[in-house]
Amino acid sequence: EVQLVESGGGLVQPGGSLRLSCAASEFTFGNYHMNWVRQAPGKGPEWVSVINSDGGATNYADSVKGRFTMSRDNAKNTLYLQMNSLKPEDTAVYYCAKERSNQGYEYDYWGQGTQVTVSS
Repeated sequence: EVQLVESGGGLVQPGGSLRLSCAASEFTFGNYHMNWVRQAPGKGPEWVSVINSDGGATNYADSVKGRFTMSRDNAKNTLYLQMNSLKPEDTAVYYCAKERSNQGYEYDYWGQGTQVTVSS
């Protein structure tokens, strides 16, 4: 079955940076749009960013635009999220999510998530 495994989270001070990775397996990674979604404690899921199948186009939530950069390496079946200028409000569990049919906002598989904590 499809597997998505996030890594790279941790504790970082405000203004710091983290690079998250999502290792994909058991599907043709390069055929699918991928998303990052986050969920803060006590809050609902928040869409963060999307990248198209070949990596040529991205889009970001207003809350992270200009600070986060999404990328992918299809040869390595890996998705990335470079997070700079981190703020306490970025604290959340970050998930990578595969789109079901590349139509947007319909995810059929999620990873287990990686915790990002931004605190001084």
